[in-house]
Amino acid sequence: MNKHEIHGGARYVGGKIEKTVGDVVESRDWQVAGVVDQVAGGAENLYGRAQSVASDVAETAPGVIEHAREKTSDALHQAADEVRVRADSAAQAVRGNEGVAIAAATAAGLIGYALAWLIHGRRD
Repeated sequence: MNKHEIHGGARYVGGKIEKTVGDVVESRDWQVAGVVDQVAGGAENLYGRAQSVASDVAETAPGVIEHAREKTSDALHQAADEVRVRADSAAQAVRGNEGVAIAAATAAGLIGYALAWLIHGRRD
């Protein structure tokens, strides 16, 4: 909880009391002032709450970013392994049949490119 949440909450409660007193004594000025304080206190409390949430997100974000980095690294290693397997298949095919080897190499390249694009996304 920060100072805006506390001050806003206190102002809201004070406005509630002020409006209630205005209702009891039938003072239009107190009623209006009470409602104004309620609205202003609520807005300041909301602002303070937003600050607290932003602070919590800022504290949590580094852990989330590191987790995403680890997942991306794992996916890249898996993609690299898949490309190696496809490349080995293509090399074996080259030894046996040239046409099949070209198709296998092309497929391996396309699969590798597709995996890299999926992992990294578009970069402008």
